[in-house]
Amino acid sequence: MSQRADILDLLSGKKIDRQPPFSGLIHVTAVGLQSEGLVFHETHKDAGKMAKAAASTFKLTGLPSATLPLDIYVEAEALGAEINFRENAEFEFPQVRKARFGSVIDLTTEITKSTGVFNKGRINLVCNAIKLLKEDVGNDVVIGGLIPGPYTLLLLVVNAGKMFVEMKKEPQAVTDALYHLSSFLSEVGNAYREAGADFITIHDMGGSPAFIGPARYEHFVLPAEKSLIKILPKLRVLSVCGNVTSSLHLLARTGADAISIDQTVELAAARLALKDTLLFGNLDPVETLYRGESAQVAEAVISVKEAGVDAIWPGCDLVPQTPIQNIKTLLKI
Repeated sequence: MSQRADILDLLSGKKIDRQPPFSGLIHVTAVGLQSEGLVFHETHKDAGKMAKAAASTFKLTGLPSATLPLDIYVEAEALGAEINFRENAEFEFPQVRKARFGSVIDLTTEITKSTGVFNKGRINLVCNAIKLLKEDVGNDVVIGGLIPGPYTLLLLVVNAGKMFVEMKKEPQAVTDALYHLSSFLSEVGNAYREAGADFITIHDMGGSPAFIGPARYEHFVLPAEKSLIKILPKLRVLSVCGNVTSSLHLLARTGADAISIDQTVELAAARLALKDTLLFGNLDPVETLYRGESAQVAEAVISVKEAGVDAIWPGCDLVPQTPIQNIKTLLKI
């Protein structure tokens, strides 16, 4: 059975006899980009270059996965946020230069009356890139479509200071905005699946209970994530950042088919709390995969395997300068 078939069986809930290494987070490398003659900031605006960049890691290392888009600002841009594509930097990810809305109420008003959002920004471009990626390496790798979580997207499009005030004074307005964003994100996720993505990763970095606290997570983020995951077609991975060890029971309620955690989480506790959910993780993308030697990578892979993960994932997006040899070592253990 191929690695791709194995991973799809795993995501579908079938038992497989190994713990495959792959990723649904961004995992392009500087060497991969250079091997294809690509400039990183140009890949975000050209479907062909984006697809080549996403396939480059597999072609160099054999890691059986590819993820698009290569940043998490596609939806924010479609909603009007101003994006800095870092044209003067060699291997830096884009950033939001300016939020679109002054308050969550402004966002809700705009999103309920707006039409043609899919024709704005890069959503259709990403769909085209996924189609090209599918044609290129789709028989060999699993393709992940990456979207932000509702709360993360809210942070990207609304003035953060005003939003935090509204969470205290206008909590229902924040809840309403998150549900609207969940609906919008489900449309994007469906479009990525129709274009050829095998699964969707919801990267809710800003909405992690490690960052906003378990109480706020349960009140604001969890209902919106559950709504999004319920609407999205299987297969759905929820990726969260930070030490969520004390909130694992909340993540188990999201309905995600798999939970991806980072290197700060206690794997034993995660395995215990997520008995009925696939657990992906949690190699340190900086200290182990980027800065570590091959022996350190091998030791970390053995450790996460012994802790009972269902698949070996980096805890977050790869640092583009990650050594190719470290990725190859990851595949050998």
